[in-house]
Amino acid sequence: MSFAKIYTRGLLGLHAPLIEVEVHVSSGMPSLTIVGLPEAAVRESKDRVRSAILNSGFQFPTKRLTINLAPADLPKDGSRLDLPIALGILVASGQLPENCTDNLEFIGELALDGQLRPVTGILSIAIACQQAQHQLILPSPNAQEASQLPDFQVFAANHLQEVCAHLAQAETLTPFKTSPLDQHSFYKFDLADVKGQLRPRRALEIAAAGGHSLLFRGPPGTGKTLLASRLASILPPLNTQENLEVASIYSIANANHPFGQRPFRAPHHTASAIALVGGGCHLQTTMRHSKQLCDLENGNDSILREKQFCTVVLSFSI
Repeated sequence: MSFAKIYTRGLLGLHAPLIEVEVHVSSGMPSLTIVGLPEAAVRESKDRVRSAILNSGFQFPTKRLTINLAPADLPKDGSRLDLPIALGILVASGQLPENCTDNLEFIGELALDGQLRPVTGILSIAIACQQAQHQLILPSPNAQEASQLPDFQVFAANHLQEVCAHLAQAETLTPFKTSPLDQHSFYKFDLADVKGQLRPRRALEIAAAGGHSLLFRGPPGTGKTLLASRLASILPPLNTQENLEVASIYSIANANHPFGQRPFRAPHHTASAIALVGGGCHLQTTMRHSKQLCDLENGNDSILREKQFCTVVLSFSI
């Protein structure tokens, strides 16, 4: 077979659109061409994939290889496409059986020796994969994060050889046991630590119970910031959907956050619109560099000084 199609996922904000990796092996001068709006990390994957295939005991085809990443109008970034590209080459060159990748999706970066390395945004990818009713093969370090999804089967691998052995049915990968992470009920800033302040505490409790907005005003040093930072500790617990949404944001941003805790952000009152909601042409860039509003998904926010901030807030609250 000189043609193969492997399924994987990209990242577009919190969404993970399906990407088809099409590989065609044809006669001609040995070359490898990747088309379909690949960015720098994807274009560099050709060297990682070549070394990984050779160091895993397979042959790299000495023919003309054309790799299309469809849909062609969607920019592809990151190194998560290494594994599906390598598998596409092996299937197209006849080193793996045809149709061995049906109903499977693949994600992972390849080291030069064939080891699988973790990638970011795996939770959003797993959610989209589950909705498509596909199984997911991914690097072992990402397996625990993907297992937060209930009733979703993932296969974790450490090396390209393990994935190929699974597809060739020589050695089957064991499904990673789903073990949702325990929710952290402990908050670093807890309202129980506040002594006195009975009226502001009562206002916090009413706002938390009814989901109301709250404004503290007063001279410096009276405890406005101290109280506002403890609002998250008395909010209702996150449900499963809210937990996944918050975890997805932090997964894409490659940031650690205790599973089950509501995020709290305290942007300064002089923050510009770009500093508050982020900038750049891609939403994932926004979340990496300036994710104030993204962190507010199912969380709470505190503006330390309301003056000079109204214009910024209103312009992004429509």
